[in-house]
Amino acid sequence: MALVTRRRALTTLGAAVATAVAAPGLAHAADVPAPSTAPAGAAGAVRAAGRRLRPLARAHAHNDYEHARPLLDALDHRFTSVEADVFLVNGQLLVAHDPEDLDPARTLEALYLDPLAARVRAHHGSVYRRWHGQFQLLIDLKTEGAATYRELDRRLRPYRRLFTTYAYGKVVRSAVTAVISGDRAARPVLEAQKVRRAFYDGRLADLGGPARASFMPLVSDNWSLHFTWRGVGPIPPAERDKLRGIVSAAHRRGQRVRFWATPDAPGPAREAVWDELLAAGVDHLNTDDLAGLQAYLDARGR
Repeated sequence: MALVTRRRALTTLGAAVATAVAAPGLAHAADVPAPSTAPAGAAGAVRAAGRRLRPLARAHAHNDYEHARPLLDALDHRFTSVEADVFLVNGQLLVAHDPEDLDPARTLEALYLDPLAARVRAHHGSVYRRWHGQFQLLIDLKTEGAATYRELDRRLRPYRRLFTTYAYGKVVRSAVTAVISGDRAARPVLEAQKVRRAFYDGRLADLGGPARASFMPLVSDNWSLHFTWRGVGPIPPAERDKLRGIVSAAHRRGQRVRFWATPDAPGPAREAVWDELLAAGVDHLNTDDLAGLQAYLDARGR
């Protein structure tokens, strides 16, 4: 039944589209306005008062497109990584979490590519003014991976100066790095390319495998599939060792680490998990709560 509903939604949306339609870096100092609300905690408030704050190198906006202002809300909170789910419908890449939410006006270009390109032009080559890090755009493919990625690759070409590029064995850095997640059928298409403007999001099963950071700079996985601890009470020592071993193995190969499905409801359990992730060196903290993660990281000077 779910498959029938999904197909019906895509078919209906495809008709609408046919009628309506004829960019892993860490932060250096940046010129970013302090938010109107000071970070949680006295120390955070002191840091925010009267100062420009740097982008948050570990902040990843999961389901970013579900915020009132996709991308822009994350930028206002100084995030350095955002995630967009895309569906391929009648040649258009539409951004939504579920097929029933598809809207022909919400294209990847309109919500992400064009605003990022305009911002980088305005800031003379950087997403944040006077910041020398790289901004990550994680693109989660919700329709068949090979076809969806081929269309994405075609649509990234006009933005080639915006995106970090792999060309004949060499990585050429730019303001935004696109990383492809979601349907795994995209992988062989990326692997076969001599030139590409995107990279691949691996899984824990890929750690120690043949893929290099020049292909797979990010390793992401579902927290709940690998850890039983949810932030209540101390983390079991074996799970802490496992977490730190994962991060060490990835970092030795120049890869970054992210977990999704970590606790995200405000409260001590979420903060306990975030504390352990930071202590282990996890590169991206995953959240739908932009203000909550910003306050948490500002209060810790991270």
